[in-house]
Amino acid sequence: MTHALIVDDDIDSVATLQELIASEKFTVSVAHTLRDARRHIALQQPDVVLLDLQLPDGNGMELFQDPQLVANSEVVLITGHASLDTSIQALRLGAADYLVKPINIKQLQGVLSRVMKPAALQAEVSELNANLANTGHFGLLWGRTQPMQRIYEQISRVAGTSVSVFINGESGTGKELVAQTVHDLSRRRKKPFLAVNCGAISPNLIESEIFGHEKGAFTGADKQHEGFFERASGGTLFLDELTEMPMELQVKLLRVLETGRFMRVGSTTTLDADVRVIAASNRPLLQAVQAGKLREDLLYRLNVFPIEMPPLRDRLDDVPLLADHFLRQIAAKEGKNKRFTAKALAQLQTYHWPGNVRELRNAVQRAYVMAVADVVDEQWLPKGEGADPQSTAASAAAVTSLGGGVPAAAPAPAFVTAAETSGPSITMPLGSSMAQVEKAFILATLQHYKHHKEQTAAVLGISLKTLYNRLKEYAAEDAAAADKAEQ
Repeated sequence: MTHALIVDDDIDSVATLQELIASEKFTVSVAHTLRDARRHIALQQPDVVLLDLQLPDGNGMELFQDPQLVANSEVVLITGHASLDTSIQALRLGAADYLVKPINIKQLQGVLSRVMKPAALQAEVSELNANLANTGHFGLLWGRTQPMQRIYEQISRVAGTSVSVFINGESGTGKELVAQTVHDLSRRRKKPFLAVNCGAISPNLIESEIFGHEKGAFTGADKQHEGFFERASGGTLFLDELTEMPMELQVKLLRVLETGRFMRVGSTTTLDADVRVIAASNRPLLQAVQAGKLREDLLYRLNVFPIEMPPLRDRLDDVPLLADHFLRQIAAKEGKNKRFTAKALAQLQTYHWPGNVRELRNAVQRAYVMAVADVVDEQWLPKGEGADPQSTAASAAAVTSLGGGVPAAAPAPAFVTAAETSGPSITMPLGSSMAQVEKAFILATLQHYKHHKEQTAAVLGISLKTLYNRLKEYAAEDAAAADKAEQ
């Protein structure tokens, strides 16, 4: 049977906790001091340690001072109040989760149902890292370059914990894949992973979609509806484009994160939220706070463990690997194998990829369709402006010498300095806010591409939905300014 050790000096609390844990088919032992805890662990290594912070002979965190003592045990902190500091400290020391007194029965059951020896999780991560050189991927993510190695290291560190993660990066960089990989390597993997694009849901419906609603809560609510928090119970909820969530709903989300409870729309009954939240945004986070698109307190509550996704232009060595991966995926679906020429792979590395990995996949899909033979050449692939044909040929030779694999050194992207460019540009005075710069740049880019929104979004590296939201905001701002001027 799975064994649990309770380390707490509160007799009444221990008795209740012991009974609850035993009812979950665990064997239970109790220690009231750090000294007793060390003795119990030496006698029988527990699968899970429920550790109170305040003990007669010191702070519960002191158990972590001997790494070998709890290396094979999952540690769950018991604290009188949840705080950001507690979360960060627990993460750094290796705790898997924490419970807030008075302990909620359902939350405790959720924690116990996810008990997994740290060694088992570490073994999975070690296997992924060991196979990375051969397979080129880590979970759902592909790439061998240094920026991606850093992402893998961060995922390995945070996946086994319960802390909130905030993923930031341009559209198309793979933020949802990072969230899914974190979930797949966590103790919550057997429960649902639900992804919600906050910018794709109507502001009038998003609260009902996230928290659910009762029958008759509003016009058209003809039956009870479970929201994402209920459907993801025990698992992970990924909130993409969080900065597009209405500010009034951000307040309610913050309350759920702090209390672990929520209410359906039209209900007065609170429900438990046993969900790990991972958020993402393509906006710079501090800029979003300054622009009034993200609550500062919500940012700090979610941004316990930040992950910054690199744009594809910063890891061009990964382009051939990714392109081959996408080509194999498409071929498996279409039923006909095709392969890239060395020149085609080299040409892909001369392009700047404003739409990142998503744009690369679309380019491979189009090239696959247009290729008449079994070989995909460079004819239908994007080409970087000002790309040197000799440089492309040299890169192709490098690809060929490596048997069609990743070239030893990718050609640098073609950057154009201000003195070299002959295209249109905009100038902003010093002292302009980031929001003002963003607005001017988006509107100028839209005008340059003759109001072709899909092309504008791709060049800016944002989703089409995000572009529509920005344009709607700017129209509302201009209308408000015009009304004010008339008064």
